[in-house]
Amino acid sequence: MNADATTPREPVLAISSRTVVFGAVGAALYAVLGLFSFLIPGTQAVAVRPAFALVPFFGKRFGVIAGFFTGLVGNMIIDLLTGSGLTYWNWSIANGLVGAIAGLIFAYMPPIANEAVRLIVTALGALLATALGLLFVITDIWVQGIDFNTFLTLNYGPALLSNAIAVVILTPALDALWEPLSKRTGR
Repeated sequence: MNADATTPREPVLAISSRTVVFGAVGAALYAVLGLFSFLIPGTQAVAVRPAFALVPFFGKRFGVIAGFFTGLVGNMIIDLLTGSGLTYWNWSIANGLVGAIAGLIFAYMPPIANEAVRLIVTALGALLATALGLLFVITDIWVQGIDFNTFLTLNYGPALLSNAIAVVILTPALDALWEPLSKRTGR
């Protein structure tokens, strides 16, 4: 039995000091580690960012609000530090939605006792959250004046592919590392 099975669940949209602290820690980690990324050639500023795996991880482990804050604020800080400013505000919202959707997916999922199954479900849940949350960047059609084909082939597709690789591998790895700590603290 894992720690998820014994931990009483808070309301899905509860805001507590724990939520605020973990959201801020997640945003800071994502902002700093997110600076270590590289652009995919031939795309419109789509970067492979392994730190993106932190977004669904924080959503899963610390809830909808912490996941949203991690993705939104972390991505905004990355954009500010790299000189993009708030030009790509819709991508920051999309990152936040990934964390929030991951939080929702795992909030309503029953506890899983088997370690291997839990890690596979974590990878699939993080992938689904990424695919759904990044759909918000369809707003590039209006924000940047691009057509649907450009959105699909140069923005959404490459971003989904690069982030999918990160979340399928690294989110379960982070969760596996966090699980023993979670059991010790009862969270």
